[in-house]
Amino acid sequence: MADRAAAVRTAMRTVVARNGFHGASMSAVAREAGVATGTAYTYYASKDDVVLAAYSETKAELGAAAIADVDPQLPVDQRFRALWLACYRHLQANPAHAQFLLQVEHSPYRAPAHEAALSNADDPLLTEVGREDIAARLQPLPVDVLYELSLSPAVRLAAGGIELTPAQLDEIADACWRAVSRPDVS
Repeated sequence: MADRAAAVRTAMRTVVARNGFHGASMSAVAREAGVATGTAYTYYASKDDVVLAAYSETKAELGAAAIADVDPQLPVDQRFRALWLACYRHLQANPAHAQFLLQVEHSPYRAPAHEAALSNADDPLLTEVGREDIAARLQPLPVDVLYELSLSPAVRLAAGGIELTPAQLDEIADACWRAVSRPDVS
């Protein structure tokens, strides 16, 4: 049988993206996952646990997609653009993920979800932006502000289904880089 815990996490993303958190009861999530409510509780003690697990999984998938084809030898600004575009394309291909992330961002789950994501030492996207050459170019701003100015626009655009040309996407990615970066002083 398929991984029921994964089915519950996927169902949580889907139900929250479609109905928001108020419409995402454990019974609705279990129904979407094709399992009994008691089965969902076998894997997760509470709705909060499922939300945080689904958020961590969503961020991990996004991070993996973001760095999959990025050439580490590119100049920092071009590498950021490639990361941004990869994030956008992944979320555009998975709109429920983008909508779920937006719902989390505007809910009481925001702080614990961010804490869980930032505590993941294996997150490939955090590792990439933590590289010395990128980190040295970032403005000295709180991590949440850096996220809002850099990757949050990709999430919002993908969640909204806004059609953009490749040139527009390049311009947006470059604008996000300018918002979070210091001038190159090398």
